[in-house]
Amino acid sequence: MAITFADRHDAGRQLAERVAALPRGPEPIVLGLPRGGVPVAWEIAQALKAPLEVWLVRKLGLPWNPEVAMGALAEGGACYRDDAMIQALRLSEDDVQAVIATETAELERRRARYRGDTPPPPLKDRQVILVDDGLATGATLEAAVMAVRQAHPAWLVVAVPVAAPEALARLATRVDTLVCLHQPAQFRAVGQWYRRFDQTSDEEVLRLLGR
Repeated sequence: MAITFADRHDAGRQLAERVAALPRGPEPIVLGLPRGGVPVAWEIAQALKAPLEVWLVRKLGLPWNPEVAMGALAEGGACYRDDAMIQALRLSEDDVQAVIATETAELERRRARYRGDTPPPPLKDRQVILVDDGLATGATLEAAVMAVRQAHPAWLVVAVPVAAPEALARLATRVDTLVCLHQPAQFRAVGQWYRRFDQTSDEEVLRLLGR
């Protein structure tokens, strides 16, 4: 296994070079998916001299294995569900709704922590650059893209350092531009491509946001 990035900031600096080479769109804004996407997004925002914000998303994990996504929620009410997986695993609607309720509460906690009473940033007619630290199943980014689309950006870019090829292919049809540095055929988890992949804390997110 070849390590590709030293840490999330290293990944962000490498990714920023590719994003900076894109044509400049109207009023660019960089949105990091908390928490791990924010350090990556911070480097891109610095390179572009663009504002940095968070776009709140929560993975809907399986009841017995929260790390495996069966969908995701995003602020603005977008909910992506992998109905094929849900049916194959014979999950009841009560099971799914229980997970949604738990993750909705966490989404609200993070909104209060990161923004307080401040509303989400306006995205209409802007170039939106949506960033995460990697793409495994793609569920969280699918939900984020659904939510951002509802805000009517002029140009939606998704930028990730590394991604599973299947998830990348699905997402490519839903955005205007997709930037990814590495698409390894043998992909087990995002963390395998980082030398350091510690959990990003709320405090680090707030520091990078300048709050």
